Amino acid sequence: MPMLRNQSIDAALEDARKGYRLKRPKTFAAHEQAARHLPGGNTRTVLYHGPFPIRVAHGEGAYITDADGHRYLNLLGEYTAGVFGHSHPAIRQAIGEAMEVGLNLGAHNLAEGRLGELVTARFPAIERVRFTNSGTEANLMAVSLARHETGRDKVMVFAGGYHGALMYFAGNGSPLNAPFPYAVGVYNDIDKTRDLIRHEADALACVLVEPMLGSGGCGPGDVAFLEMLREETASCGVQLIFDEVMTSRFGRGGAHSMVGITPDLLTLGKWVGGGMSFGAFGGRADIMERFDPSSTAALPHAGTFNNNTLSMHAGIAALSEAFTAEKALALHELGETVRDRINQVFSRHDVGMCASGSGSLMTIHGVAGPVRRVRDLQASDDRAKELLFLDLLDRGFYIARRGFIALSLALTASELDDFLDALDDCISLRRPLLESD
Repeated sequence: MPMLRNQSIDAALEDARKGYRLKRPKTFAAHEQAARHLPGGNTRTVLYHGPFPIRVAHGEGAYITDADGHRYLNLLGEYTAGVFGHSHPAIRQAIGEAMEVGLNLGAHNLAEGRLGELVTARFPAIERVRFTNSGTEANLMAVSLARHETGRDKVMVFAGGYHGALMYFAGNGSPLNAPFPYAVGVYNDIDKTRDLIRHEADALACVLVEPMLGSGGCGPGDVAFLEMLREETASCGVQLIFDEVMTSRFGRGGAHSMVGITPDLLTLGKWVGGGMSFGAFGGRADIMERFDPSSTAALPHAGTFNNNTLSMHAGIAALSEAFTAEKALALHELGETVRDRINQVFSRHDVGMCASGSGSLMTIHGVAGPVRRVRDLQASDDRAKELLFLDLLDRGFYIARRGFIALSLALTASELDDFLDALDDCISLRRPLLESD
């Protein structure tokens, strides 16, 4: 019987792929054209999916339209960077104002100080902040700063973690990772992680951790686990870095404020810059003051676009108007409700699927759950996720191929109801292929 089910889901998946191809001739032509100049027609790996990725021609509000004219409700939210939707009026106005101010000024401007003020007011762990161009860059700077401050070399990360293009630890990690010496821990395993910190303490500069494994499947960190990290790093003189490129959207002041834990350093990503090219790292004033260029012993930190006017103005609008602390809390609570309703669909149909996550970020898995550690996903059926992805596209709903969902401010309650109805329809249709064993 399991073999028959496997054959059935494979056949259903091939039919769904065939239907996808037939409905998107212009998308395929655009992909073929791009592939003449870009490897695989791609310059951002996460966006690729078979048989060829959708090509978006236009985005507005909560919707995108592909090259063939198919319109989708966008539930992907630019992998967390697009919390505002595609055309938030406050962000559009801020970008227009930045254009009036001028680009590439080559000097300090009047917006960067205000954005710094808003960032330090929003995130309790940040007393001083430096801007970068991406979360990848922010994490590299934070780790390098911790290594300098402690005089130690090793960086502790966690299996399944993602800290940007040069620090990727899914599976066996990436051969392109930044060449730091790493100690790789087991997320949410208190005893093993405590032992590893103590064993590596003399060489360990920092522990770099996401309060929720984002790309690793949206597995939230247990509060007790995160508290242990704070206690152990403090006792060993190791710096604790929270990567909140994704989770800084949680609640009123990021995940660390929700769990009441203050890391030494914190990193942020693009939503804080209004969805523009942006990243930031900050933390304790005594650590961050190392970058004061008026000091004779200042550490260097360059970057032509660190204070670019587009990101500075958009970031001010983001934090002061579009995504205030109150709006962030409301979106977080909405996400809790949506994820619960998704899991109700899976439970009602008794299928081997679940959604894990926190707040407005979640991932659908091809396993019944619960999901607390990376090993909980070993039995996940990737075919189930691809089939659901293609079925939802066919009904006009866009999530990540890997099952990731990031809610945006542009989504309405009615649109989310429509999505949940479509999900229910998809699961009902495929239930014989997805039933729990």
